Amino acid sequence: MIPKRAVAWLHEPFDEETRREVKRLLQTGGADDAFFKDLSFGTGGMRGIMGVGTNRINRYTIAAATQGLANYLKKQGSVFIGYDVRHNSRLFAEITARVLAANGIRALITKDICQTPLVSYGCRHYGCNAAVMITASHNPPQYNGYKVYWADGGQIVPPHDEGIIAEVKRQTSYADVPLAPLDSKLISWVGNELDSAYLHELKKLQLYPAKPLHVVYTPLHGTGIRIIPQALKSWGYENVHLVEKQQTPDANFSHAQSPNPEEEKALVLGTEQLVKEHGDLLIATDPDADRMGVVVMHQGKPVRLTGNQIACVCLQHIAETLSERKQWPKNTACIKTIVTTELFRKIVERFGGTCVDVLTGFKYIGEQMTKWEKTKEHTYVFGAEESYGYLFGTMVRDKDAVSSACLVAEVAAQAKSENLTLVDKLHALYREYGVHREMLSQIAFSDSAAGMKEMQELMQKLRNSPPKTIGGKKVSAVEDYLAGTKLKLPKSDVLRFWLSDQSKLVIRPSGTEPKIKIYAEIVAQSDVVTADKQLGQLVEAFRAEVISTKSCERP
Repeated sequence: MIPKRAVAWLHEPFDEETRREVKRLLQTGGADDAFFKDLSFGTGGMRGIMGVGTNRINRYTIAAATQGLANYLKKQGSVFIGYDVRHNSRLFAEITARVLAANGIRALITKDICQTPLVSYGCRHYGCNAAVMITASHNPPQYNGYKVYWADGGQIVPPHDEGIIAEVKRQTSYADVPLAPLDSKLISWVGNELDSAYLHELKKLQLYPAKPLHVVYTPLHGTGIRIIPQALKSWGYENVHLVEKQQTPDANFSHAQSPNPEEEKALVLGTEQLVKEHGDLLIATDPDADRMGVVVMHQGKPVRLTGNQIACVCLQHIAETLSERKQWPKNTACIKTIVTTELFRKIVERFGGTCVDVLTGFKYIGEQMTKWEKTKEHTYVFGAEESYGYLFGTMVRDKDAVSSACLVAEVAAQAKSENLTLVDKLHALYREYGVHREMLSQIAFSDSAAGMKEMQELMQKLRNSPPKTIGGKKVSAVEDYLAGTKLKLPKSDVLRFWLSDQSKLVIRPSGTEPKIKIYAEIVAQSDVVTADKQLGQLVEAFRAEVISTKSCERP
């Protein structure tokens, strides 16, 4: 049976190439997946596999989403547009600009590939009403996406996300969306002047003059190559060696086993070069340069730091420095997500600041920053999430691997001047605050309606019958973010379990994949090796005692 959604795509005004591909899919049986639903436009925009069909990222679904955005903007104002290295990213950015221009909205589009944090910055710098970044972040090569920002430079949050989503859902036609010519007077092209403005502001964040440091850097074939070496140089870090095979922008990520710096396999080439060159620090950024991973040479061996560890070492550096200089504001607040390490909180409070928890997603950090900018309740200094996202300062409202690369280089250089490494700095934190070790574990489900139902049933089971003990440890508190009881955060399908020894477990469904994620953290007074063993035992106990279901498998 031909999917109803596919019928319309067999005729004009859909282009001939698209119509041919739809016919091929119908013949080979691939049309069901490509057309079985409309690609959802969520609170962060869209992300999916590229190809023809209503359930794919393509010129028509991009145009329809942009028409929804234009309608929400009431067909006025301006929108900043950037795009990454992926296949079709520039094409999708141009279509976005053409739809906006056809609706009377001014579009500012970058001449070259652009980093996600510079889109956030550019939106604010040019005073735009919104911004769009064409990217699928660290997903595999077959993916692309459409990320929307509001005038404050932060990702869309209520009420704007709900309003835009409603307008996108009202779009019933994919092929009849108006397109202005690319040379429209309403379309402007942004060049290196944006980089210069950003680097000028970035320089103001530097806390110490540069000291000798040997840095190895890989953009993992992504956009970071355009500005991160330049940014490091502007801070005085000129001894930067690029991972040659991964320095060229490449939509296939040909020489990267993964484009995600959260994964160890993404850092193999960089780590090999770090060891070979006897360097100090490897910095790796994902394709749109909002996430950053780090490997440190410590006692002659490479040590990969987690996002939690990078965040805490950087936070301690900032807090110590600003406090010593009497520049740590009395109403200082730092922000972390609920799944990020509690060591972060201890550091903030040790220096008299306030640590604020938000839901998973950097958009909630940006939302708080904008709120405080208006209310003056707090002065934002630093924010982080465990998934390798960090932000120092307020010139950007999203995680920023560019400024983070400069910051972590500064921390490493200062440590080196004391004959220490970032690992030494981390262990010093453990001695002061206790050993905090964290782990992310995942439960995979089938990518189907049945799999989604199984995920929902598991979460409901945990709500209805929460465990009283996990691994022999008493559950001292359960926070249900969907019920929202006594919690100030928006409702979300998340459960956080606090254990009697300060350990915690957070469980939530992934927003992009058929997986449930388990974030575990243990606080121990033992050595790191013993703590890691205890952490593994806690996660295994949680799986065995609590997640006892045949519907899932271990990835």
